[in-house]
Amino acid sequence: MSFSTDLAQHAAVFQPGDPPRSGHITFLDPDGPSAVTVAEEHDGAVRTREVAATHVPVGEAVAGLARARMDPRAHPATRFWGAAALVALQLVTRGRILPGVSAGEHDSWRAGPLDAADIQRVRELAAAMPAAARAIPLQPGQQAEPWLPEAEPLVRAFLDAVADAMPRSPGAVRATGATAFAAAKPVKVAHLRPWAEEVAAGLDSGVRLSLRLEADDLAAAEFRAIVQLHSLADPSLVVDAADLWQGREAGFGPRARIEATLAVRRAARAWPRLERLLDNAVPDELALTDGDVEQLLAGAAERLAAAGVEVHWPKALVRGLSARAVIGERDAKPSDLPSFLGGQHLTSFDWQLALGGERLSAAEMDRLAEAHRPVVRLRDQWVLIDPDLARKARQRDLKPLTGIEALGAALTGSVEVEGEQVAVEPTAWLRDLRERLAEPADAGPPEGLAATLRDYQLAGLRWLARMTSLGLGGCLADDMGLGKTITLIALHLHRTGDGAGDGAGPTLVVCPASLLGNWEREIARFAPGVPVRRFHGAQRTLPDEGFVLTTYGTMRLDVARLAAHPWGLVVADEAQHVKNPASGTAKALREIPAAARVALTGTPVENNLSELWAILDWTTPGLLGPLGRFRSRWAKPVESGDGETAERLSRLVGPFLLRRRKSDPGIAPELPPKTETDRPVALTTEQAGLYEAVVRESMAQIAEARGMARRGLIVKLLTGLKQICNHPAQYLHETAPRLAGRSGKLELLDELVDTIVAEDGAVLVFTQYVTMARLLERHLTARGVAVQLLHGGTPVARREEMVERFQEGRAPVFLLSLKAAGTGLNLTRADHVIHYDRWWNPAVEDQATDRAYRIGQTRPVQVHRLIAEGTIEDRIAEMLGAKRALAEAVLASGEAALTELTDAELAALVELR
Repeated sequence: MSFSTDLAQHAAVFQPGDPPRSGHITFLDPDGPSAVTVAEEHDGAVRTREVAATHVPVGEAVAGLARARMDPRAHPATRFWGAAALVALQLVTRGRILPGVSAGEHDSWRAGPLDAADIQRVRELAAAMPAAARAIPLQPGQQAEPWLPEAEPLVRAFLDAVADAMPRSPGAVRATGATAFAAAKPVKVAHLRPWAEEVAAGLDSGVRLSLRLEADDLAAAEFRAIVQLHSLADPSLVVDAADLWQGREAGFGPRARIEATLAVRRAARAWPRLERLLDNAVPDELALTDGDVEQLLAGAAERLAAAGVEVHWPKALVRGLSARAVIGERDAKPSDLPSFLGGQHLTSFDWQLALGGERLSAAEMDRLAEAHRPVVRLRDQWVLIDPDLARKARQRDLKPLTGIEALGAALTGSVEVEGEQVAVEPTAWLRDLRERLAEPADAGPPEGLAATLRDYQLAGLRWLARMTSLGLGGCLADDMGLGKTITLIALHLHRTGDGAGDGAGPTLVVCPASLLGNWEREIARFAPGVPVRRFHGAQRTLPDEGFVLTTYGTMRLDVARLAAHPWGLVVADEAQHVKNPASGTAKALREIPAAARVALTGTPVENNLSELWAILDWTTPGLLGPLGRFRSRWAKPVESGDGETAERLSRLVGPFLLRRRKSDPGIAPELPPKTETDRPVALTTEQAGLYEAVVRESMAQIAEARGMARRGLIVKLLTGLKQICNHPAQYLHETAPRLAGRSGKLELLDELVDTIVAEDGAVLVFTQYVTMARLLERHLTARGVAVQLLHGGTPVARREEMVERFQEGRAPVFLLSLKAAGTGLNLTRADHVIHYDRWWNPAVEDQATDRAYRIGQTRPVQVHRLIAEGTIEDRIAEMLGAKRALAEAVLASGEAALTELTDAELAALVELR
């Protein structure tokens, strides 16, 4: 039987076996399938009793035991064996296992050799063993006087059992071509006992090796490695190998020479140079060349330490050399920071070496660079030189950095050199620049602003003023509805006002077509007198001041003309439109030069971190490096859960991205509450029949398909099922359908709309399908409900008229296409939002909801999500609700993520329950 979490609540005892891997962990489980007789301690005496039990092989129990050691619900005896399992796993990981032959002449692995620290840990474990863990199941028919094993041998037997179970697998058999010591099935190997006894003779009373380096003349740097031996049984016993061979073993025992030779052989695996010791009659001393010493310094000493062999350097030698990368030391403070950060100047990047924390002079570094031996005389002392440090002294000048690269290194504290991350130290002026990014500009509400900025909006203005004054860009990533537009209007006034001097030239705003009217109205309202012109349609002119508004489509078509015009500021509103850096729109935007660039978006990351790169690489080119390097250095580790890399990335992008949420303390305390409700609806008989038929037919086709054809069929299936959940008429493409009575969702929509309209409310109804929106418009109009529909094909002027009509209360029901109307609209008249069908990305739904739940909303907002029970919509809703973070990472890519499911996984997802 395998280990389960419930078993951990019962006392666990260890039952050794032969071979050791056949041992069991026996849980004294009242519901267990077996009955055993156990000997246990009771009132100072040993007694036996019969109990129900569950037996789990040691190999299958190890992982669960290791987890149980931290489980407060686990029985103390189980937690104890969990601690022992952890020690055993660590020994196996360190390679501390030796082959042996069991008492029953079977092949077996044993834990060892154990060093002094390992032995001490085993003894501490044994001393902490609870009485319940010492109980032992008796063999069937065992009549002898019951007894309890000693704690330490029992722990050692358990370590052996884990060591014997772990290395065995079918892969090990294939790799070795043998079954002994590889397969789980016992193999008789009596003929190997002499060899095994020699190998494993010193498990408890063996020796540990160390190397003591000596040099009679440090100037000549002629080193010798003296072999030292340490007793594992008594760590205070240390002797040179030469003395041991001369009979002065000082308590090491008769097998000490064999054990010492074996220890040298094991050490030679870590550093093959030690194999020469085995050629000597006495493995006591090895003359080292300069190359040997350099190998030790370059990593061989670390490998030996990992194998338990310490290297002791002469005390007269100093090992205090260190290196650090210094940025900008040879440069004067730039007088023109915008030019410097814009990449027009390079800054120095050098290796700087120090001894004992004190920097070396140029002459001392030259001496290091010219040294051809691992020892050099510096400051009246002999210094050991790591070959890597010597190389850095010789090649101290690194590739210069651009200004923005230097700033990025100062922010993260590291930079990539030859594929490795290296800690860096910025010079004083670069540290000052780093600090300036954290200090908002001393800016108040600008003249000409016909509004009172909220505290967080004023903070946003000061942040943007600081960044743009330095020639840097930024991404204002506040939640939808927090007033990014008015903050940018205030920034324009600040940059073009008297004494500002930063904003020569007009401000270009690039936005979706649906937002042109909103920008024009907001500018006229909050900055009266400032010229504003649309660069859109047939008549396109470019003024030399004020605001110029254009769409992403127009910008892409007329990019050469826009790029030739001088801009003081370029703003990309709803910047998620350029999250794909390979798109024509993103490429066109990059061609337009400006003194400063600002991105506005409520969702800087929807699907993956590459989208963040696309935005920030436009606002502040070069900050995150090329996309490929960003993915390997930042995106992959962070998306894999690397918290340390995520923290460094946060330090890098933090100054360039300002993110505030409505839920943040003090941001929007006046916003009324928002209630979100999933509203399950049953399918009608017609819907259920269609659903099951489509699943049955599609799954049969998918089972026969491969590659892109299979993916296409899955997308078709998912789309069809969602359309059936909406209404059969949508899936069947009916031209003049009967709508009432055929869809559970439509019936619930009618109920909600009737209630909302009766209470003088207003509602936004979102669907991802324009076809479904047209069906809803037809249905509601027939019922006498005042309704209007906005989708991607709605002209800009018509959009603005519809928004105004809704805000004035003349049409209480607003049907909207999710993609076309999910951003940019201000629809605070609505106090209800209905998502008629579910989108794969919750961030898109949230943006749509924010059309109503934004600054200016005075009434509580109710969000209704209609979900067809027992269908794929139900399953998606469960995933979104149970683990939203996972949903954002996996489901954000929509159907594409689900096309990689196996047939069984897909069937479980789409089946009608």
